[in-house]
Amino acid sequence: MADKELHRGLDGIAVAETRLSGIDGAAGELVIGGFPVEELAGNASYEESVFLLFDDRLPTEPELESFRAELAGYREIPEEVEQVLRRAAREDRDAMDALRMGVAAADLGLDATDPTEVATRLVSVLPTIVATYWRCRSGREPVRPRADLGHAANYLWMLTGDEPDPAAVRGLETYLNTVVDHGLNASTFVARSVVSTESDLVSAVTGAVGSLKGPLHGGAPGPVLEMLLAVHETGDAEGYVRETLASGERLMGFGHRVYRTRDPRAAVLSRAAERFYADSDERAFFETVEAFEEVAVALLSEHKPDRALETNVEFYTAALLHGVGIPRELFTATFAVSRVGGWTAHCLEQRADNKLIRPVSVYVGDRDRSWKPANER
Repeated sequence: MADKELHRGLDGIAVAETRLSGIDGAAGELVIGGFPVEELAGNASYEESVFLLFDDRLPTEPELESFRAELAGYREIPEEVEQVLRRAAREDRDAMDALRMGVAAADLGLDATDPTEVATRLVSVLPTIVATYWRCRSGREPVRPRADLGHAANYLWMLTGDEPDPAAVRGLETYLNTVVDHGLNASTFVARSVVSTESDLVSAVTGAVGSLKGPLHGGAPGPVLEMLLAVHETGDAEGYVRETLASGERLMGFGHRVYRTRDPRAAVLSRAAERFYADSDERAFFETVEAFEEVAVALLSEHKPDRALETNVEFYTAALLHGVGIPRELFTATFAVSRVGGWTAHCLEQRADNKLIRPVSVYVGDRDRSWKPANER
């Protein structure tokens, strides 16, 4: 294998064909199910986005109502899963740990062999798992899901127990649509790899949750919010950026593995956040966010003129989720609440034309060692 070309991190290696989403990193464009992300995210319900990924078309009105009812019917979790989440909350476990535990048991009580039905169950149940854990973590009883609410509204309802504000619902729904799928990212690759062995969707999504937990994939919006709140308090965006860059630390919310221009999802979420904060008591905070972006992009260009370090999706994710009332501790789990639509759609796509994903490694170890008994070593 010494003659094999090494591609660390599989950079630039295509291992699957997909109709689900396409990325043009140089142009800063993202297409989801054939729609530019800016067109889909601001108009669709999350249910429409998932239907699009599953069926490669938007639903008719009767189909949409039927799909909404089907999703709503799968929202409840068994008592055994709730007890696991209560235990995770008592032990002060991370939200992603709790989500992993809940997802692994997501098919308890589910008498289904159809992979699409299992996928629908997974999409439906993730918000319930996250909200149940959070209510218990906060010392409150879980709130049962409501069948009369849409996916985004029901998630807010289960988190707070309050009638969801329409502006918050629209903001959250735009976020869920924006990040529902994004090419062959780390967690999606994990999900497809698991399914390629002819394993099941619950196992694949459990693995994807584990991948998303890593701070290099799904963990950035929380630290971004902490940064923005700190700058809002001091009012010194330029000082913060200069100090961060001078120390050699990474400025969170800027730069992306794929995009060489502003992340198109950042553009979508910045507009969504602007609409949300227009009538909010926290309008001044959003003005800080906008000013910070302008200062940061300028100083990054000055500091590293040879690199394109533009705003990425995490920057406005932090601002928008904070505004609609998602606790910082649940940012990554809420990412999973959205991305499970993409994960499961990729799993179904992989199953439809499967080939075991089996890359090779380049061996760099010794080859001429001789065995010696333990008493001679």
